[in-house]
Amino acid sequence: MAQKIWKNPYVRFILLGIFLSLIPSFADWGWIKFGTITTMSQMIFFGIAALGLNILLGYSGSISLGTAGFMGLGAYAAAYTLSNLNLNFTIGILLAIAIPTAFGLLVGLVSLRISGLYLAIATLCVSEILLETFRQATDITGGMSGKRTVYPSIFGYTFDRSSTFIFLVIILILIMILTHNLVSGHLGRAFNAMRGSEAAAQAMGVNLLKYRLIAFALATAYAGLAGALCAYYVRAVSPTQWSLNLSLLVLAAVVIGGFRSIFGSVLGAFVVWIVPDLYLKQLPIIGDNPALPYIFNGILIIVVIMFYPYGLVHVTHDIKKLWYKLVKGGGANG
Repeated sequence: MAQKIWKNPYVRFILLGIFLSLIPSFADWGWIKFGTITTMSQMIFFGIAALGLNILLGYSGSISLGTAGFMGLGAYAAAYTLSNLNLNFTIGILLAIAIPTAFGLLVGLVSLRISGLYLAIATLCVSEILLETFRQATDITGGMSGKRTVYPSIFGYTFDRSSTFIFLVIILILIMILTHNLVSGHLGRAFNAMRGSEAAAQAMGVNLLKYRLIAFALATAYAGLAGALCAYYVRAVSPTQWSLNLSLLVLAAVVIGGFRSIFGSVLGAFVVWIVPDLYLKQLPIIGDNPALPYIFNGILIIVVIMFYPYGLVHVTHDIKKLWYKLVKGGGANG
């Protein structure tokens, strides 16, 4: 019975949410540093962006190098709504999702004509155009100085750092549940058919235009939401945050965690953003040089790709196999 409950993905999503929600309490109790909360928050909003990219890349088979640009678009939409229009947090989030989604639909239309490396370059160009717009449109974005935001406020209650972190956790778990429901149904089957063979998918009655647009819309909507959450938590938005490097890191998180895996996307975000700051920087010699933790993290990523090409999420399966082998072997020897 317990094993059946554990296999329920919703139970695991909720347990993950409960654990992450306890992190501010761990800091209050002195078990971890308060800076750890900020570091863990990166895993949350970049994990959401990685989930969107995994829908696009892992499930539907399309690629994008424009994640950072769409995240920046969502962040600036949220910041402008708050600081210039004096509108509430809910409207800011909705605009942060809607505006990148509109751009994603346009890119989805382009993806019908090009694919593979050419599509990657096209999305990279879109991201770079957005980045330059962030720098030059000073009346809207504040230019290189950026824009300031505040913690979210809902129904008259203004969050602080700890409550905002818990709010981020709730959003992450809801997004994980939503993603699971989407990819487990007809939409997921259509995406998998497209990824395998577009010609075969069309023969099966899959509308390529419809589902390609849905895939890009979801990926950019997730990115816009992640950017808005980042803006509200960090309380600042600047163009330097949304470079190509960020898009590559989100892509690395998907590859490391595992294609077509919801937990894998979050696990990949943990490896990319949390491991260097919380673990590698604490090691002797490595932690003394600011660049070495990221170099070793890069080596770790290469090792993972070499030995676990399907992602770290599959490590648990190997551990189980080894455990059963040891138990059965021990029982046989006994």
